[in-house]
Amino acid sequence: MLVLPETVTVREARDVLRMLEQNVKRDSDPALTIDASALRDFDTAALAVLLECSRQARAWGKGFAVRGAPAKLSELAGLYGVDDLLGIAQ
Repeated sequence: MLVLPETVTVREARDVLRMLEQNVKRDSDPALTIDASALRDFDTAALAVLLECSRQARAWGKGFAVRGAPAKLSELAGLYGVDDLLGIAQ
């Protein structure tokens, strides 16, 4: 399971995505799970990062899910209609 940092805004998104991309390739589990429970400060860039991780996981033949998402992230994903794509679960 990969863990998101406390802050993922447009400012941090590129570095966070780079870190997650490296780990997607190394992770031998059949599904990539992202732990978002530490996430406190975020904007829509966090959704973009998660969507790209989802795309990469599927390209590697893996499932994808987000666990421990803060309520506001779940709401934002629902607002944009990507909650099902991200497999967001509390």
